[in-house]
Amino acid sequence: MKISSFNVNSIRARVDLLINWLQHRDHDIDILCLQETKTPDSSFPTNQFENLGFQCEIFGQKAYNGVAILAKLPYTNVQKGFSNDILNEQKRIMSITVSDLHIINIYAPHGDLRGATKYHYKLHWYVMLLQYLNEYYSPKDKLVVTGDFNVTRQDIDVYEPELVRDKIGTMNEERESFNKLLDWGLIDVYRKLYPNTPGFTWWDYIGGAIWKNRGMRIDYLLCTRPVLTAITDIEVDLWPRRRRTPKPSDHTPLIAIVTN
Repeated sequence: MKISSFNVNSIRARVDLLINWLQHRDHDIDILCLQETKTPDSSFPTNQFENLGFQCEIFGQKAYNGVAILAKLPYTNVQKGFSNDILNEQKRIMSITVSDLHIINIYAPHGDLRGATKYHYKLHWYVMLLQYLNEYYSPKDKLVVTGDFNVTRQDIDVYEPELVRDKIGTMNEERESFNKLLDWGLIDVYRKLYPNTPGFTWWDYIGGAIWKNRGMRIDYLLCTRPVLTAITDIEVDLWPRRRRTPKPSDHTPLIAIVTN
């Protein structure tokens, strides 16, 4: 089974790119977790993905945020959002279960400068994510949590650490919030398998950053220990980002291979 996470930065703007990418990969993705879809459920291009063999679970909103899980495999236990109406005004989390594997797809808040409203919202959102894990799951479960976390864990995850130190996505309190997920029992799969490779997943559109590899690693696939032994590899696929047409997202996908 191949599980992919991809922040598409608007599904309607990126549908041709996604379909071209899936064709380029010979349609080998089984579970596709999308973030920042930026469209209400009624406007999601469901038919185009159903034509490729996917079932679509969507949790979207107009112009902002939004997550979706596209699956070729049978699944159950669809959950959308937190048990908190205020947080659910922003569509940022959903989950499914494939056989005995639980898959959570998240789009964490971007945040803002320290002290701003969006800064506090981001930190609170991470508190609620940890509460969500405690409420529904255990580190003994087979669990994958993937998506755009909008945090760089370490300096290796940033192209030039001193240039962006203590900026959005690199603040110590943001990293501490992320690390609490690891303390809970999740493992950063890419960093586990590739401890010395940056593995950037995001590049600014400005200044040819993708060609200079001036990026950040803010997209992750985390898993519990019972899943780790079943993951044979994980890759950052640069093909969708190194496009001029169709216009790429500023992110590129992660793909993990999970065996039975």
